[in-house]
Amino acid sequence: MTKQLPAVSLVAVPGRRTQTLEVAQELERRGFAGIWSPSMFSNLAFCHALTHTTSTIPFATSIAPIYASTVLEFAQSAAFMHEVSGGRLSLGIGVAHAPSHVRMGVTPGKPLGDIRDFVARFKSHDKLGGLPPIILATLRKKMIALAGEIGDGLVFANGTRSHMADSLSVLSEEQRTGETFQIANMIPTCISDDIEAAKAVNRKTLTHYALLPNYRNYWKEAGFVEEMNAIEVAAEEKRFDDVPKYLTDAWLSECTLFGPASHVRDELDAWREASIKTPILVPSSAAGNQMKAIEELMAAFE
Repeated sequence: MTKQLPAVSLVAVPGRRTQTLEVAQELERRGFAGIWSPSMFSNLAFCHALTHTTSTIPFATSIAPIYASTVLEFAQSAAFMHEVSGGRLSLGIGVAHAPSHVRMGVTPGKPLGDIRDFVARFKSHDKLGGLPPIILATLRKKMIALAGEIGDGLVFANGTRSHMADSLSVLSEEQRTGETFQIANMIPTCISDDIEAAKAVNRKTLTHYALLPNYRNYWKEAGFVEEMNAIEVAAEEKRFDDVPKYLTDAWLSECTLFGPASHVRDELDAWREASIKTPILVPSSAAGNQMKAIEELMAAFE
């Protein structure tokens, strides 16, 4: 079993924001590798708070949608956090998903071009006292190659372990194995001795992603063609309740972590062997909410 603790995905849910900051401080005290915050409920605001309420743990957005603000505002905010936190922030960025574009009221261009333009303009603001590393949200090879060209790292969400070697083959050997280029993956995780219950939680968590074409295309590329085709048929026929059953045990084992604490701990070694330098556990619970999931996660790594 690996001795290195993973990073943790953390969301500052309304009504629990102060409690979430206290959780972040406890994760820091216990030596977890980092805190990565997804885009819901303003992860930038949460990261600003982490700048002041923690002192050693690295933290990152995973991700900040590039259409949510102006590039200048991103740069000024990121430069502030970079300076005040002592360089602990990584700015994870991405184009996000089509439903989020509707919510933001934006019409995106082509993802590769929009990301390239954003990063160039972001880095042009070089008089702000220093900018944090830029981490690109990736799934398929073109974006991974772009991360290798213009970024300081990349982060998957729900990546497929057996497909990592092929996905990362477009990076240089130094980027794949060295210490300066970040390779992270957000891994849905449910820790429970009731394995079937844990699998059911992960299926529910991932159903939303399975309904997104970009994720289905990625998982087809990773070898899960039959499963994704079945989901497409179910979606066309509006049989949305059937989607979880097509997220098979084989697929879950490649894309998520579930089961007893000892099994989850041991599986982290396999993710690191697949070149994921920073596994980010996205905790869910078969017995409660995010706070219960965090409690279970901390207990698993005592």
